[in-house]
Amino acid sequence: MDLKSLFICTLLGCLLCYINAQQDGNDCIKANAKSCGECIQVGANCGWCTEPDFLKQGEPTSARCDVLESLKKRCKEIENPRGDKTVLLNKAVTNRNHGTDERKPEDITQIQPQKMALTLRSGEPQTFDLKFKRAEDYPIDLYYLMDLSFSMKDDLENVKNLGTNLMREMQYITSDFRIGFGSFVEKTVMPYISTTPAKLLNPCTGDQNCTSPFSYKNVLKLTNNGNQFNTLVGQQQISGNLDSPEGGFDAIMQVAVCGEHIGWRNVTRLLVFSTDAGFHFAGDGKLGGIVLPNDGKCHLENGMYTMSHYYDYPSIAHLVQKLSDNNIQTIFAVTEEFQPVYKELKNLIPKSAVGTLSSNSSNVIKLIIDAYNSLSSEVILENSKLPEGVTINYVSHCKNGLVNTGENGRKCSDISIGDEVMFNISITAHKCPKKGQDETIKIKPLGFTEEVEIKLKFICEKEKPRQGIANSPKCNDGNGTFECGACRCNEGRIGRLCECSTEEVNSDDLDANCRRDNGTDICSTNGDCICGECVCKKRDNPNEIYSGKYCECDNFNCDRSNNMICGGNGECVCRVCKCSPNYTGSACDCSLNTSTCLAKNGQICNGRGNCECGTCKCTDPKFQGPTCEICPTCPGVCAEHKECVQCRTFGTGEKKDTCEADCSYFNLTKVNDRDKLPQPGQATALTHCKERDASDCWFYFTYGVNNTENDIHVHVVDVLECPTGPDIIPIVAGVVAGIVLIGLALLLIWKLLMIIHDRREFAKFEKEKMNAKWDTGENPIYKSAVTTVINPKYEGK
Repeated sequence: MDLKSLFICTLLGCLLCYINAQQDGNDCIKANAKSCGECIQVGANCGWCTEPDFLKQGEPTSARCDVLESLKKRCKEIENPRGDKTVLLNKAVTNRNHGTDERKPEDITQIQPQKMALTLRSGEPQTFDLKFKRAEDYPIDLYYLMDLSFSMKDDLENVKNLGTNLMREMQYITSDFRIGFGSFVEKTVMPYISTTPAKLLNPCTGDQNCTSPFSYKNVLKLTNNGNQFNTLVGQQQISGNLDSPEGGFDAIMQVAVCGEHIGWRNVTRLLVFSTDAGFHFAGDGKLGGIVLPNDGKCHLENGMYTMSHYYDYPSIAHLVQKLSDNNIQTIFAVTEEFQPVYKELKNLIPKSAVGTLSSNSSNVIKLIIDAYNSLSSEVILENSKLPEGVTINYVSHCKNGLVNTGENGRKCSDISIGDEVMFNISITAHKCPKKGQDETIKIKPLGFTEEVEIKLKFICEKEKPRQGIANSPKCNDGNGTFECGACRCNEGRIGRLCECSTEEVNSDDLDANCRRDNGTDICSTNGDCICGECVCKKRDNPNEIYSGKYCECDNFNCDRSNNMICGGNGECVCRVCKCSPNYTGSACDCSLNTSTCLAKNGQICNGRGNCECGTCKCTDPKFQGPTCEICPTCPGVCAEHKECVQCRTFGTGEKKDTCEADCSYFNLTKVNDRDKLPQPGQATALTHCKERDASDCWFYFTYGVNNTENDIHVHVVDVLECPTGPDIIPIVAGVVAGIVLIGLALLLIWKLLMIIHDRREFAKFEKEKMNAKWDTGENPIYKSAVTTVINPKYEGK
C-alpha cells in the first residue's frame, strides 16, 4: 500500500470515529422523547419536528427529537422555544447629596434592577447585569450591646458618654444616625451565677455595690437623641457571674429577632458587641439543666429576656441565619486576649468585623468607625434557596477593571461612597419542576435590605399551545389527538399511532415483551416498544443499523484495529467481527498468511517457533529475530570455523591430525595482507573474523556463503601476528634510574628537615641567652647583710 492510499484510509477511519463519537454524544436521541415537551427539556440544542409525514416506515416517535443542526437538514417545521428575560422594575440607583435630601430611607436605591422575570429552558442560561452603587449619606442604625459583668466596670464609665461623642463623629458619615443600648450578663441559673439570696441581690464581693444578675436587658430603643443615651447608660450598674464565658449569644439572638423592641429600620444595621470574655453556645445549657434548643423567637417583656432559664444558648449557625435574615452586620469589640477566638467566629459570620478594645473601652468610637468603614467597603451578594435543578453563577466587575469569578464572583472590595460596581449573573435550569410550577428567588447584598426579586418560569412544553385535531384519523381511526406532528393517545390507547388497547394487554406486559432476559432496559435503550414489539432507532449514518428482536445488535460497535471496524478485514455482525478467510482475532487483525514467517532455510520460523498473526513466536528461548534465526548465546561463525582454518592454513590447532577429514567443506584462499581480504559487497553473508592460537598469535580470515552456488568461501591471511618480547635494557635502565632518583629525593628531604630543625634550635638558644641574668654583673644568689627597718611612728622630723 502506497503512502497516498494509507493516508486516505487513515482519514476515513478518523472520520468514521468522529461520526460515531457525535452519535454517541447525541443526548437528544438518547433521551428517547415521546413528545415535544419531553424533547425540549433534554437540552437547549434539541428540537422537535412537527411535520406530520416526517417519520419513515417503522421509525419510532422519538426520531422526531434531534439536535437542531441535524434536524434542520431533514425538517422544515421545528418546535424550538427559547428562554428570555424581562425587567419588571428598574429604578435607577440614587445620587443623594449629603445632608440636603429629605427623602425617607426606603426611597434610597443602591441596587438595580429591583424585579425581573426569567423564562428558562433546560440547559440554556439567562444572563443579566446587576448594578450596585454605595449611596452617600445612607442612614445607619447602631445598637451597642455591652457585657456588664464585673470585669467591665471600667469600660462602663467610658461608655456613659458614648452617645453624644459617637453622634458627633458619625455626622461625617451620615446625617441620619440612631443609636441604642442593651446589656447582658449570664443565664440566671446555677452554675453560671450564685443563687443564694444574698448573691442574687448583690453578686459582687466586698463593699462593691452591684445589681442583680440578668441574661439580657434592652435599655434603650434606637434613637437619635445622644443625650438620652448618655443618661440611661449612666444609670446602669455592673453585675456579676461565676464562670468566665458570658451569655452574649442569648442577647445577640434577641437583638436580631426583636425588631419592634429594638426599633430597627430598613437601613444599614450595625450591632456592636462589647466584651472582655468568651461566650457560651448551644449545648452549654445542659450544665444548668437546660436542654430545649433555642427557638429563635423574641421573648422580651419590659425590656428583659424572660426565657433564659428555659431555652439553651443558640448555636453559631442559628445566629448566622438570624443575623442574615435581619440584615444585621456585627462588630465584635473585644479585648486583645480574646482576639483569636472572635476572629474565628468572624470567619463563620458573613459581614462581620473584629476590633481590639482597650482595657477600659476608651477607643470604642474609633473602633466602631473603622469597623463600619471596613464592612461598608465590601459588597457580597447572596441568593435565597434555589429550586431543584437550577444553578446560579456570578462574575463581578469591580474597581480598577478587576474581574472575579467562582465564589469570589459574588463580591467586590474597597468600595468607596459613590462607587459603582457591576455583577454579571447567569441562571440556568437543568430540568423542569412540576408542571405549571413557577418559582421566585431573591438576590441581595449581605447587610442590606434591598434585594432583586426574580420570578422564574420554566419552558416544559411547546412554545405556543396549538389546538390539536381531536379523534384524528391519523391516530388509528380516531383513537387520539394529532398535535405537534404526533399522536397523543386517548385514555386506554397506547402506541405510536394509538394502535394498541390497554384493555387487551396492560402496559407492563407490553414493556415486558420488549425487555431482554427480564432486564430493566426497554429495547436495549436503542428503540421504542410499540405494542409489545421493539422498533429500532435510526442513525444519522444510514450504514449504521440497530437490529435484533430487542435492538440489542448493531453493526458499528465491534472491535477496531487501525481505526477501522474489524480492521477492515471482516464484517461487524451483532457487535462481533466475522473475519475474512485469511484473518482471525476479535478485530480481524490477525493474519493467517505464513509467508512473513519463512526463514532463509525455507522453514517456518527456522523450525524453532510458531507463526501467529504473521509473526514468529519462538519456542526455543535461545533464538530471537523475525524468523527465530538469531542466537546471541550460541557460538559465532568465527569460533565455529577457527580450528579448521588454523589447521588448513598453518597446520596447527586441535584438528591438525583430522584436518583433511573434518575441514574440507569450504574453499580456502590465502592472501598475504589484511587489506586483500574481501570487503562487504563482494560476497553474500560475509563475516570478518579475528582469532588467537595457542601461542597468542592472531590470524585473520573472512567467512562467506554464496547463496546462488551454495558454496562456502574462506579467505585467510597466511601471516600470523605474534606479540614481540619485551626489550630488557630499557626496562632495567628505567628501574635503576628510578631508584637513584627516589634516593636523591629522600636525601634532599632529609637535608631540608635537618636545616629547619637546626634553625629552630638556634633561635631557641638566642632567646634563652637574652633572658639570662648572669650577665648583669650581680650574683643572683647574693643577699646583703644589712637590714633596714622603718619606725612606723617616725614622722620624718
